Amino acid sequence: MKREETVDYHIKTAWHAIARMYNQQALKFDGTMSIGYALLNISSEEGTPAMKIGPLMGLEPRSLTRLLKSMEEKGLIYRQVDKNDKRSVRVLLTKEGKKMKEKSRETVLRFNEAVREEIPTSKLNTFFEVVQEINQVIERSSVNELSKVKTWA
Repeated sequence: MKREETVDYHIKTAWHAIARMYNQQALKFDGTMSIGYALLNISSEEGTPAMKIGPLMGLEPRSLTRLLKSMEEKGLIYRQVDKNDKRSVRVLLTKEGKKMKEKSRETVLRFNEAVREEIPTSKLNTFFEVVQEINQVIERSSVNELSKVKTWA
């Protein structure tokens, strides 16, 4: 099987193209796609528990720690002990963080509008259904089952 015939190749190349585009936009504001995505996952009003941000973004704790430290150094966030649970830390947006979150939101909306102008709703709905089904296949399949399949001979 050629790589162009594999499902993961198309998903990966599309995601890398999207990531490059978002990173180019983020650079204009001294940011990265990861920072923008993190900002979008932090509540503007009450902040978000630090422990919840990693799973929302698919980040390991060490990577999340580095990202939050970078965002703190840039003055986008600050951390505060949770008033209700002193063991938990909430991540809150600074004024600058809220501005950058809004720029990130606008960028995501513009991209989605551009896609929706070019691709009919019926095709997008089919795409969403297929991606959901791929995720279901992944959830049903264990790593052991996938490792039995010879794909890279």
